[in-house]
Amino acid sequence: MLPGRSAAHGDQPVCADCAGITQNYHCSRCGTETEHYRQNTCARCSLRDDLTVLLRVDDAPGSETTATKLLGALCGAQRPESILTWLRKTGVRDLLQRLATDEIPLSHEALDMEPNSLRVEHMRSLLTHHKLLPDRDHYLALFQRWLTSKLDDVDDADIGRPVESFGRWHHLRRIRSLSTDGKPTRGPVHSAKQEITETIKFLTWLKLTHGRTVATCVQADVDTWLADGPTTRHAIRTFFVWAVKNRICTNITIGFRQAKTVPLLTQGQRLAMLKACLTDNIDTLPYRVAATLLLLYAQPVVKIAAMKSTDVILTPDGLRLSLGEGDPAPVPEPFASLLTEHLAARPNMRTGSSSGSEWLFPGYRPGQHIHPNTLMERLREVGIELLGARNASLRALVKEVPAPLVAEMLGYSYQVTQKHATAAAEPWSRYPRIQATRIMTDTIGIDR
Repeated sequence: MLPGRSAAHGDQPVCADCAGITQNYHCSRCGTETEHYRQNTCARCSLRDDLTVLLRVDDAPGSETTATKLLGALCGAQRPESILTWLRKTGVRDLLQRLATDEIPLSHEALDMEPNSLRVEHMRSLLTHHKLLPDRDHYLALFQRWLTSKLDDVDDADIGRPVESFGRWHHLRRIRSLSTDGKPTRGPVHSAKQEITETIKFLTWLKLTHGRTVATCVQADVDTWLADGPTTRHAIRTFFVWAVKNRICTNITIGFRQAKTVPLLTQGQRLAMLKACLTDNIDTLPYRVAATLLLLYAQPVVKIAAMKSTDVILTPDGLRLSLGEGDPAPVPEPFASLLTEHLAARPNMRTGSSSGSEWLFPGYRPGQHIHPNTLMERLREVGIELLGARNASLRALVKEVPAPLVAEMLGYSYQVTQKHATAAAEPWSRYPRIQATRIMTDTIGIDR
């Protein structure tokens, strides 16, 4: 500890001995020199005392009960003060006691039976991070629970049967496959929920208005439904593609919905925002870095939130970012310095855990990255139009670099980058890859 000040050293903090302080700052329990939390004991020892009583821990040597596992995990927090604060929240102590006494078995399924709350999900994250629970796909689990609840609310079998088949055999199977392959499932789950919800609305309207089911539905029914409502109704397209393929209905066709307008910032607006992120203190460092990843590399906010620290690669030529299947993208100055500074001082690195986080933007929950919605809201607060900024970044890149190379380097599909290249009136044919890579490097550097 450095509790004193020394005029001889430019009023710098100094240790107790150098400052002539006689007060004893050592913990009476473990001997660590640190700030006392309670009655000459440090925060970690105070936490252990509280949890030993709360969890009724058996002091027998070699005991491996649920209570001792919880005690070890929570006392291993790098910042025990955060756990002590958490214990004061409503319901936390009761939940811990029920876990320690095996009233709630130590499993995901048992926690799923508890009323859904932030308290339960934080506890799940903590237990998973400390390997007391196995890893599982959070969004897949939420979708399974949501689908069961949604189907329970459908009383009509003519509506429920096809929707259940669609939800379980199309969406659930696809999301499970994505999860097994280690691919993100948040977006697919969101789309699946919207498509299932809109399908239930359509089939309910079809039955009440025309007395028909999906098997007797005709093209005119679908056309009327799409013409008389919001654009979200087009989400039933996936259901009918699946239904026709599986011969559940006649040959009904629904075309892709074309957006009437494409949000797009001007290059001047984009560069002004980029300059503010790189040179001004418009927000805290993590959000400035996230905004730059959007404005410079056209990365979706959902993908930015889930980036790992290992995606930042130090090479002899400087920093690079692994964003897609192709070569890592170059990181120009001054963003390289900003990114390096962020890596060295990432927030939430000591939340309920004794080890560092793998995420580039760690979240509040142990072992989790920042929630994409949190990131979206913060970027909007500083005046960044998310979709317009991403489209502008892509348009700027495909004007200078072949669309396939942009797709590989930034993690987009060829169709998306070619669409932006066509809109930017910059068609590409054959182009040497080495020359294209050089231009990509120069382009990203120029954009700063």
